[in-house]
Amino acid sequence: MNYTLNQLRVFHKVVETSSITRASEELFMTQPAVSIQLKNFQEQFDIPLTELNGRKIQVTDFGKEIAAITERALEHLLFLHYKTKEYKGLVTGKLKISCASTGKYVFPFFLSEFLDNHKGIDLVLDVTNKTRVLESLKNREIEFAVVSVLPEDLEVNQEILVENKLYLVSKSAHSQQNKPLIFREQGSATRKEMELYFKRKSSRDRGRLELTSNEAVKQAVIAGIGSSILPLIGIKNELLNGTLQVIQRKDLPIVTNWRIIWLKDKKLTPVGEAYLKFIRAQKQEILNKNFQWYLNYGAGD
Repeated sequence: MNYTLNQLRVFHKVVETSSITRASEELFMTQPAVSIQLKNFQEQFDIPLTELNGRKIQVTDFGKEIAAITERALEHLLFLHYKTKEYKGLVTGKLKISCASTGKYVFPFFLSEFLDNHKGIDLVLDVTNKTRVLESLKNREIEFAVVSVLPEDLEVNQEILVENKLYLVSKSAHSQQNKPLIFREQGSATRKEMELYFKRKSSRDRGRLELTSNEAVKQAVIAGIGSSILPLIGIKNELLNGTLQVIQRKDLPIVTNWRIIWLKDKKLTPVGEAYLKFIRAQKQEILNKNFQWYLNYGAGD
């Protein structure tokens, strides 16, 4: 057998996309070139790696095992690519992270100094809902995920960043009466915590609305449409200017933790290792510099 690096990359991308067309687009190759490389790679095995199901490529069970080996091989080849620069004291490469949407108020503070110190790093940061974040992690599309709740079906390592404090907020203390509750969409960690809280605290019927972003929920509450449970970290300005008020309730705030997580069985890239080392060394300084108001909020209550 005589595999080429290009064949490994093509096979990995075809498996990832389940499409010759999409693979060719992402690899910046023509479709015939991708087909030839895939054919040459498959001919080196006595057992089929892929099968055609209509116009879609179906990966066989054997093909999935080869794809997993291929992915690990490409990861190690990437380490080789960066090793020389690492020995020269340079940290270069691509850092791919997916962040749950509310984390956008937190996570940039844990990135800025690291990126300032390592100009050769390209950051790809996807801010989306929790469901998509965990899909990206499970599919190994990213190195780290930023979440407030640990996944139940993935074996992960974690590094806690800062508390996530959720309060009931409204336009004013009296404006919440007989107004609907405003929820995030299904799959949101904030929605899950809010549903659990109101399930425990109230059995009476009450209207409810569903919006698909934390910012949309916040603006709806400011407009007086209803009340919601929101992360404190995202409403600092609104509390200061009086457009939102925290409604004190028993068993609030709900407290979870923002954290970065990564798959236990995935070897981190040199960039990932450098970032994790940075977080562990600088976390307390970042908290002291940027989050004192947040950490101290409600401490005197």
